[in-house]
Amino acid sequence: MYVCLCKGITDTQIRTAVASGLTHYRELRLALGLSTQCGKCGVHAREVFREAVHPESTHSTLYYSAAQVV
Repeated sequence: MYVCLCKGITDTQIRTAVASGLTHYRELRLALGLSTQCGKCGVHAREVFREAVHPESTHSTLYYSAAQVV
């Protein structure tokens, strides 16, 4: 999925950069050019970066669990 439309950067590219050794978001921004034009990708790019660096601590904020009806 595209994270940055201005530069055409995908979540796969971010995950690949992390797998190749990038450990700081600043390094990722410099390497890929994230948030250098309109800046709208910054928040989502940081989320993808965090998930790639710490996959065990991902908490999906896209949905809420439904209550179980007894």
